[in-house]
Amino acid sequence: MDNHLKIKKKILIVDDSEMNRMILSDILEEFEIFEAKDGLEAIKILQKMSRDLSLVLLDIVMPSMDGFGVLEVMNKRHWIEDVPVVMISAESSSSVIEKAYELGVTDFISRPFASSIVYRRVNNTIMLYAKQKKLVGMVTDQIYENERRSRLMVAILSHIVEFRNGESGAHVLHVQVLTDLFLKRLVNKTNQYQLDTAQISLISMASALHDIGKIGIPDHILNKPGKYTDEEFAIMKTHSDLGAKMLAEITEYRDEELMHRAIEICHYHHERYDGKGYPDGLKGEEIPISAQVVSLADVYDALTSERVYKKAFSHEKAIEMILNGECGAFNPLLLECLKDVEDEMKNIRQGNALHHGIDKEITKIADTLHHHEELSSADRAIELLEYERKKYEFFAAMSQEIQFEYIDKPPMLTFSRWGSEKLNLEETIMNPMNDEKLIECFGKENLLKFIHELNKTTKQKPVVQFEFEMGDNEHKRWKKVIAQTIWSSDDTSRYIKFFGKIMDVHEQYTELTNLKQLSSHDGLTGLYNRQMAEHMIIEKMNMRPESQFAFITFDIDNFKCANDQYGHMFGDKVLKQVSKNLLASIRSDDIAARVGGDEFVLFLEYKSSLEKIVDRIFNNLNTQYKDFQISISMGIAKSIDIGNDYQLLYHLADCALYTAKQSGKGCYCMYDESMKDALLETAMEE
Repeated sequence: MDNHLKIKKKILIVDDSEMNRMILSDILEEFEIFEAKDGLEAIKILQKMSRDLSLVLLDIVMPSMDGFGVLEVMNKRHWIEDVPVVMISAESSSSVIEKAYELGVTDFISRPFASSIVYRRVNNTIMLYAKQKKLVGMVTDQIYENERRSRLMVAILSHIVEFRNGESGAHVLHVQVLTDLFLKRLVNKTNQYQLDTAQISLISMASALHDIGKIGIPDHILNKPGKYTDEEFAIMKTHSDLGAKMLAEITEYRDEELMHRAIEICHYHHERYDGKGYPDGLKGEEIPISAQVVSLADVYDALTSERVYKKAFSHEKAIEMILNGECGAFNPLLLECLKDVEDEMKNIRQGNALHHGIDKEITKIADTLHHHEELSSADRAIELLEYERKKYEFFAAMSQEIQFEYIDKPPMLTFSRWGSEKLNLEETIMNPMNDEKLIECFGKENLLKFIHELNKTTKQKPVVQFEFEMGDNEHKRWKKVIAQTIWSSDDTSRYIKFFGKIMDVHEQYTELTNLKQLSSHDGLTGLYNRQMAEHMIIEKMNMRPESQFAFITFDIDNFKCANDQYGHMFGDKVLKQVSKNLLASIRSDDIAARVGGDEFVLFLEYKSSLEKIVDRIFNNLNTQYKDFQISISMGIAKSIDIGNDYQLLYHLADCALYTAKQSGKGCYCMYDESMKDALLETAMEE
C-alpha cells in the first residue's frame, strides 16, 4: 500500500460539550482527532494548522464564539475554501440550516444522529475534497504548461532574430527580465502608471519581440562591424517601423492585448524622452511606458554585451553612461528606478536571469489561480504559503520586531509568535479595543491615535508610520509602528484589514553584529560613519526634493583637555556619552554620524520651528560626565536657503560652527550670509 494512504487524516471537533467530543472521537477513531471547546480555541488551532486539516466538525451554540462566528472568520481568512466544514447541531430550524450553508458549510447533521451516518458523511466529504485537490493540481499543471509553451514560442521567434543579428540569445532573456524588474520598481515608486501584475507580465513577454523588424534588414548592414554610413543608418532605423507593420499584418490576433503591446514596443522603443529618437520623434509621455522601459533595458544590455562592432562595457560603466545621457534621454523616473535596482541588474548580468524568468512564470500562474476561487486550494499554492508563513515567523523572531495583522469583521488582532511572547499577550485577540491586557500594554491613547492614523490612509497611500512611548515610568522606550491597510475592491471608503510591525526606534544603532553594519557605522559610538552618512543624506535629499532639511555639525569644546587630564579611554567614554545623548534626542528618520575625532554631523527633516528642535537637542547634549562638563558648539545650515546641495550645506554648517566657536563656545549658530567668508578668511590668515 502507498505510504501516503497510511497517513491519518486530521479532523478538528469543535464543541463545548466534552461528552459530545468524546462520542464523535469514538465514531471517527480511524482519524487523527483535534479538539476545541469553543470557537475562539478553534480559531487558534485553525490558524496554526488549517492546511493540515481534512475536516472541521462544528457545533453552533458555544461560549466565547459560536459556530457562526467561526464560519465568519474562516470565510474572512479563506480557510473555508481549503477545509470542509460539517456542522452538527440540535438547532435544526430551516433558518439556521440556511445560514450555515450561506456561510459555506459542506454538510449539516442534526442531533440526535446515527453513528454510521456521521461516519459515512464525514468520509464522503473528505474524499470529495481530496478529488477536488487532485483536479486543481492537474489544472495548475495545465496552466503552467500553457504558459511555458507560450514563452517558448516567443523565445524561439525572438532568438531567430538575435541569431541573424549575430547577437547572443541571452539578449532577449535579459531584456525581458530587466523590463519586468524596471516595471515592478516603477509601480512601487509612483501611481502615475496604472499597471497590474498581469500587465507587467504581458509587457515583459512582448518585449522579446522588440527587434523582430531586423528580419527585414539586409545582412551586410545588420552585421556590419564598423560605423554605419548615413544611408545605412537610415535603412537600419526602419527596423522599428518594419517590425510593427509585420505584427499588425497578423490579423487573426489583432485584438489581443499582447499584440497591441508588442506593436507599440516594436514601433517606439527607439524614441527618446527629449524627442530626439526615431521613427516619429515622440517626446516625454507621448511615448508609451512599455516602449520607454524596454528601451532602457535594451540600451543597458547592449552596452554590457559584446557586439561585432564593440567590446562589452562593465556594469558600472554602462550605468554611468546612461545616467550621463551618453545614450540618449530617458524618463527621470526610470533613471531613478535604474539606480534603485542596480544590484539586481548586476545579478542578471552574472547569469541569474533564468531564475528571474522562472519567478515571473510562477507569479503569472499564482495570479491566474487567484482570479479563480475554485482553484484556490491547490496543494502547491498551500505549500508555498506555508513556506512563506514559516519564513515570516523566522524573520519576525530574528529581527526582534513585533509583527501583527488585523481584520475588521469580525475584529481580530493577531501577533507573530515571538511578538506575543515579548508582549505577554495572546497570539489572537478578539475585539482588541475591548481587551484590557492589550490596552494596559499599549495605552488606550496610543491605540486610538494609531487607529486615527490608519483611518487617514487611502487606497493610493495605504502606509502609515507612527511613533509612541511604551512601558512604565522607569522603563519607557520609544517605539515605531509601520502598517499597511488593505482595501476591498467593492468598498472605497474603508480598509478591511491591516498588517505591520513594531520596533524600537533606535535599535539599529545598538545592534552592530554584522560586517555590513561595521562598514557603515563608527565602531566606537555606533553612529553612522562619514561615508555612510554622506550616502544616506544625498539619497534622502534626492528622494524628497521639496522637503526642508537642516544640516548640523558640532564638536565637543575642550575635548583635548579630557584626553590630556583623564586619558584617552576616558575620552572615548565621553564620546560614547555624547552619542548616547544624541540618539536619545532624535527621531528614527534623522541621520546621526561621527565624522572624525570629536566631530559629529546630524541631518534632519523639519516642517516648522527648527529652533525648538535644535534647542532641545543642544540642551540634551550639554551635560556632565563624571567630573567633565560636556560643552557643545554647533553650526546649522538650512536647505531652504540654498537648495539640496550636500557639499554646500556641509560647508555652510562649518561656517556657522566656526562662528559659534568665535563667539565663546558652548552655543549654536544658524548660518546667515554674514558668515559665508568666515572659513575663507581663516584660511587666508593661516
